[in-house]
Amino acid sequence: MTIQFIKLTEPTSSLVEVFNKWENDPTLIPLIRPNQNKSEMERREKITLDDLIKRLENHQVYLIYLNDQLIGEMNYMVDPDHLYKKEPGSAWIGITIGEPNGRGKGIGFAAIQYLEEQIKKQGLKRIELGVFEFNEQAQKLYQKLEYKEIGCIEDFTYWQGKMWKDIRMEKFV
Repeated sequence: MTIQFIKLTEPTSSLVEVFNKWENDPTLIPLIRPNQNKSEMERREKITLDDLIKRLENHQVYLIYLNDQLIGEMNYMVDPDHLYKKEPGSAWIGITIGEPNGRGKGIGFAAIQYLEEQIKKQGLKRIELGVFEFNEQAQKLYQKLEYKEIGCIEDFTYWQGKMWKDIRMEKFV
C-alpha cells in the first residue's frame, strides 16, 4: 500500500469533477458540510474550476493518493473567522477521504500527521478543527492524534432527523 500526499497548485477540470463527486455523495454530505435541515442536506452543490482556483487563495490543499489513485483531499487555512478560539497563528484543518476503498486503512491518520508537519513548517503552533457529534470514528482518530476538546456549538448540523453539535478540538504542534 503506497500513500502519497501532493500539494495542489494547478487545479484541473478532471479534479473539479472528482471534488464534485465527493461533495455530492449522499454518504459523505453529512460528514463534510453542515446542513440546517433535510432539504439543505439533500441539495447538490457544484464547484467550478474558478471556484477551486479561488479556494487556493486561502487554503493549502493536498491530494491524497493510494496506489496512484486519488482517494481524498485535505487542507488547511490560517486564522479563519470560524475559529472557536481566536488565537492568531492557528490553522483550521479539514480532510475528506472521498473514495470508500481509502477508508479504514489508517490513511486518515497518516494524512493528518502529514498535514501537521506542513503546518509546523509554516511556523504555526496551533491547529483547530470541528467534528460533528455523530462522527464518532473521526473523533476517535483526532483523540488518537492527541487533539483535545475545547468546546462545542449546539444545533450546528442536521442529520437523521435532528440537530447535532459541532465539537471543536485543538492541538499544539
